[in-house]
Amino acid sequence: METEADNSNILSKDNQLYSKVVELIQLARQKIATVVNLTMVHTYFEVGRMIVEDEQQGKERAEYGKAVLKDLSVRLTEKFGKGFSEQNLRNMRQFFTVYSIYETPSSKLKRNVNKSTSIRQTPSSELKVIDNQINNVFVVSVVKPTKFTLSWSHYLILMRIENSAERNFYEIEATNENWSESQLKRQYHASLYERLALSRNKKEVMKLANEGQTMLKPEDILKNPLSLEFLGMEEKVSYSESDLEHAIISKLQRFLLEMGKGFLFEARQKRFTFDGEHFFVDLVFYNRLLQCYVLIDLKIEKLTHQDLGQMQMYVNYYDRYEKQNFEKPTIGILLCKKKMNALVELTLPPDANIYAAEYSLYLPDKQLLQQKLAEWLIEFEDLE
Repeated sequence: METEADNSNILSKDNQLYSKVVELIQLARQKIATVVNLTMVHTYFEVGRMIVEDEQQGKERAEYGKAVLKDLSVRLTEKFGKGFSEQNLRNMRQFFTVYSIYETPSSKLKRNVNKSTSIRQTPSSELKVIDNQINNVFVVSVVKPTKFTLSWSHYLILMRIENSAERNFYEIEATNENWSESQLKRQYHASLYERLALSRNKKEVMKLANEGQTMLKPEDILKNPLSLEFLGMEEKVSYSESDLEHAIISKLQRFLLEMGKGFLFEARQKRFTFDGEHFFVDLVFYNRLLQCYVLIDLKIEKLTHQDLGQMQMYVNYYDRYEKQNFEKPTIGILLCKKKMNALVELTLPPDANIYAAEYSLYLPDKQLLQQKLAEWLIEFEDLE
């Protein structure tokens, strides 16, 4: 005779089986969705290639390219349904042009058109010269595209970024960090690339384009400035440091995304005591990539040398009493409205693990940051 315990065991095993089957099916569906999305992206790249090749068969054909796209859109929509509007076809054409290399008539090299040219007829052709017997025709050099890793929605954003280094950076970060389309938009409009670049030397800026954001040393944390527009606090409204702290805690997930990779939240108003006196660190984080504590103090007034001295004390305390032997030295960050580099350099020793970082309560002016970055790179080249 079955007991209640026996029935419970059977039910438990049934639940385990159900959970395993559900997990397997969900994983399979995710893989299918990923394959479908990537197949669609590669397909759109090839559609763009075909449109470009068709338009560049001759000057006369290029002049009525709009009519060709309109007709193509109508016929594809009749056969396949939505997704092939004129605008989408133009997007596919732009996608191909952005992720390929072109030579226009004004920049094309002198070629001997009578020379035989090896042309591969596959979609992944590394070189294709189109109708090189006709004068004033675009010569298109098509390099095999990088392996696409994101959805079409992501590439609709990426292909509109003119700076190839900046575009590469966002593509790497979106892939590595699994950013959604909205997260990619936010990081682009928040000028993440420029803010990271302005906190680095020229060599490190080049690494951003090739490797994305890395976390190998304390300076890799820094952004100039830290963008906190998601807190919903206006510059013109009077607020206190505790108001700012409360707003950060209420939007902690987005704050961690803005801080960067590897951050874990530990505490707010972390108290420690010595000589009978209590001290409080506004925010305590741990970075698992750097393997160290990161202490943050919030300052809405003018930064003073006393603020820097206090942070030095906090860092010393953590290094002596909290840090484990396998961990790296604690990092201290004073998050302030104006960081005053000269004051920091004069107050702290060169090897101090303490930094002043500016924050902004609104999205930074992207054009202004791009200009600053361009000027900074030119200035750096002059110094070299």
